[in-house]
Amino acid sequence: MPLPEIVSRAEWRAARERLLVKEKAVTRARDALNAERRRLPMVEVDREYVFEGGEGKAGLLDLFEGRQQLVVYHFMFAPEWDAGCRSCSAFLDQIGHLAHLHARGTTFAVVSRAPFVKILPFKARMGWAIPWYSSYPGDFNEDFEVTLEHEGELVERPGLSCFLRDGSRVFHTYSTHERGLDGLGSTTSLLDLTALGRQEEWEEPRGRASALGAPAGSSRIRYHDEYDD
Repeated sequence: MPLPEIVSRAEWRAARERLLVKEKAVTRARDALNAERRRLPMVEVDREYVFEGGEGKAGLLDLFEGRQQLVVYHFMFAPEWDAGCRSCSAFLDQIGHLAHLHARGTTFAVVSRAPFVKILPFKARMGWAIPWYSSYPGDFNEDFEVTLEHEGELVERPGLSCFLRDGSRVFHTYSTHERGLDGLGSTTSLLDLTALGRQEEWEEPRGRASALGAPAGSSRIRYHDEYDD
């Protein structure tokens, strides 16, 4: 197996500094891309969807749990399957403590086409506490382009969709699929996909930072058991 070249500490440091210039350029480009994403228009969701979760039947507005934003992970779990997708399961294993999202007024939830009676034992097997809902037998997955028709059959693909609430009105702000999920899972990476972003003062466009927003590492960041949600 070919391994990296062995060099002196000084040579390594020089090479690292050259790479750091490129890494900082990528960071600045990512910040600009995130700002452009936050400037995307949004579309009102005027269709009534019915989900089933741990508390019974729920509408899309209920999935927000009273918060302003909702991030939905479209987990591949077709009604005829006995277990959820392995790749989607690995993705959920990466999700951190939800209190940090909740403190920014953002709810994270999972939606699959499988009936809830199939989701429940699989969720217990995986040991997840993340809210998970069934959209069966509705068209939520089809409408958000994660269940597609191919050669007369329905096929699943992973995805993630972001929603914003204004009172009782719900708006779809962003979606990404498949390779667009690469690198996601941390609190900041998920917030970067939303219309309100990390809610920090330096972000563009200006004026969207809420009273909860604070730069990472500041005194307003809490241990996850210290937030008052």
